[in-house]
Amino acid sequence: MDAVVGAVIGLPPWLVLGLVFLLPALEASVFVGLVVPGEVAVIIGGVVAHGGGLPLWAVIVAAVAGAVTGDQIGYLVGRRFGAGLLDRLPARVHRSGELDRALDVLRRHGAPAVALGRWVAALRALIPGLAGMSGMRRLPFTVANVLGGTLWAATVAVLGYLAGASYRALEQRLGLGSEIAAGVLVLLGLALWWRARRRRSAHTETAG
Repeated sequence: MDAVVGAVIGLPPWLVLGLVFLLPALEASVFVGLVVPGEVAVIIGGVVAHGGGLPLWAVIVAAVAGAVTGDQIGYLVGRRFGAGLLDRLPARVHRSGELDRALDVLRRHGAPAVALGRWVAALRALIPGLAGMSGMRRLPFTVANVLGGTLWAATVAVLGYLAGASYRALEQRLGLGSEIAAGVLVLLGLALWWRARRRRSAHTETAG
C-alpha cells in the first residue's frame, strides 16, 4: 500500500487537486461513497500540501466545492426519482441496515441531519438523495449542506496536512481501515486514465 499511496502523492499537483474535488463530488451524486469514502482524496490532498506540493487553502477549497456540489446533485436526484431511488441502491445497502439508519437520522433531525451525516461515509452518500426524496425544502438543505460540507472538508484536509507522511496513524484514527487502500487504488486508476486520455488527445492533435 505504501507504494500505491506514494504513487498518488507523486502525481502532478493539479491532478491531485482535481481528485480532491472529484471523489467527494461523486460520493452522494452517484453513491460512490458507499464503496470509497471521500476522505481518501482529501487526506492525500492534505499530505501533498504538507510536502509543499499544494497550498492547503487550495485543497480545502477543492474539497468544499466537491462535497457541496456532490450533495446538491444527490438531493436533486432524490427529488427527481423519488421513492424509485431506493430501488436503484445496491442490495448490500438494504441488507446492511445503512439505509434504515440514514432514514432514521433524517427523520429525527431533519435538515441538520445533512450536516451531521457528513461525518459517516454511508450516511454522507445516502442522506442527500433521501432528503430530496422526502420533499425537504431546498433552502434548508442547501444551508446545512454548505455548512456541513465546509466544516467536514476543512477538518479532513487539515488532519491530512498535520499528519503529513504519517497517513497510517490518521487512517486508523478515522477508522477507514482497508477502505483507504481501495480508495487510493481508485484514485490512482482515475489519474492513470486521465493521463492516458490527455496523451491520446495530444497525439491526435499532433497527427492532425
